[in-house]
Amino acid sequence: MGIIAKNVGKVFGNPAVRVLTEISLEIKDGEFISLTGRSGAGKSTLLYVLSSLDNPTEGSVQISGADITKMDPEELYRFRNQKMGFVFQFHYLIAELTAIQNVLLPAMKYKEERKRQSRAEALLEQFGLKEKLRRYPRQLSGGEQQRLAIARSLIMEPKYLFADEPTGALDTTNAETVMNILRDCSVKQGMTVIMVTHDPDFSLMAQRQIRLADGKIITEKENDK
Repeated sequence: MGIIAKNVGKVFGNPAVRVLTEISLEIKDGEFISLTGRSGAGKSTLLYVLSSLDNPTEGSVQISGADITKMDPEELYRFRNQKMGFVFQFHYLIAELTAIQNVLLPAMKYKEERKRQSRAEALLEQFGLKEKLRRYPRQLSGGEQQRLAIARSLIMEPKYLFADEPTGALDTTNAETVMNILRDCSVKQGMTVIMVTHDPDFSLMAQRQIRLADGKIITEKENDK
């Protein structure tokens, strides 16, 4: 069923500042979407609204047929944790936890650490961190920390993955590694991936680009494969 946004608008502050205006779009299950545009265009705000991390001022957002704008907080919290993964520019790892403990953090909320242990180990191996599962974040490079954060976002096998400038703090080599992981999530695992990026080359790795300006969608185009 994917994600359907209808006439979404967002206003912040007093006096009111409009950030999004009449955004309507449909994202099919399994698509890899890049949200692009200049700074202040509304990319991250749209990502947060689509992912339920922020509420729209107007309009509605449906995910898998459920209107997330009408859910109560507890229902939304459960829906988010069961169906969504999040990757940000900064990894937000817990310094006192080891790599594998950080990956298992979402599973701890449901007391599923043992159930997810083998998956956590497999993800760390997949992302080149097999030998570092007992290390702490401070003992990892920036690229390793971001790969660890992505592994954490995937531990609960989400249907939807939302990434906000996931390569923004990385060098070119590590950024390409992260982008290949995100693309594989869509192509090989059928996950819906929605990514905010300012990098034109990385936006081309998505199946479809949605470009924003002044809080509105100005272009949508399929990328050549």
